[in-house]
Amino acid sequence: MNASSQYLQAWEGFWGDAPTGEGEVFWDSDPTLTVQSHLASFEEHFDAGLPVVDLGCGNGTQTRFLAGRYAPVLGVDLSAAAIGLARAADEKSVAAYRQLDAADADTMHALHEELGDAHIYMRGVLHQCAPEDRARIAANIAGLLGTRGRIFAVEPAQAVKEVLMSLVQDPGGAPPKLVAVISHGLAPAEMADSELPELMRECGLRVIGEGQLPLATTEFDRRDGARIELPSNWVVAGR
Repeated sequence: MNASSQYLQAWEGFWGDAPTGEGEVFWDSDPTLTVQSHLASFEEHFDAGLPVVDLGCGNGTQTRFLAGRYAPVLGVDLSAAAIGLARAADEKSVAAYRQLDAADADTMHALHEELGDAHIYMRGVLHQCAPEDRARIAANIAGLLGTRGRIFAVEPAQAVKEVLMSLVQDPGGAPPKLVAVISHGLAPAEMADSELPELMRECGLRVIGEGQLPLATTEFDRRDGARIELPSNWVVAGR
């Protein structure tokens, strides 16, 4: 089963309208503030001999960072427009990119046949998926990991709703990059804090580690100039 056409169209519209260059999208923070800060949580669990898939890679900012530490690295995204941006930004071709629907079991099975067991880095994907798709995506992820792969997944925590509401209701208006997300119908869906590890366990994976980290954005608080950060939950899981 594939992602709904409405969902796909929303992402194509968003990435089709997104400005080029790093930092122009709400969550497209410098890798030193995102994936590098996550390394301490997953690096010891990722066998360097396996490929890494950046699932939901968007314009490839984090993918290119991962490619400096692992090989091969493949960035995949539901949106063809996002993949186009990722390829254009990767001037040295340090990674590969592919349009792919992680909700499609046949596609994910074929990717495992091609790559073998692989690690997955996944940032803020499941909360943007329809709730009924999350278990299916988790099962497809487990298939791609195989017996040796591990996943690092991070998702906004329940408390993020209050943070976003305060930004939207700011007298000066919501931050422009957040407005761009909402205007394309991509307002985040709520996920209980317990859902991420539960999804991993329900598809047969063992949660090796979990915790909380702030998730950096590219917007700043008008009052004090501090970078806006979102509370998030992370897990590392595998067979």
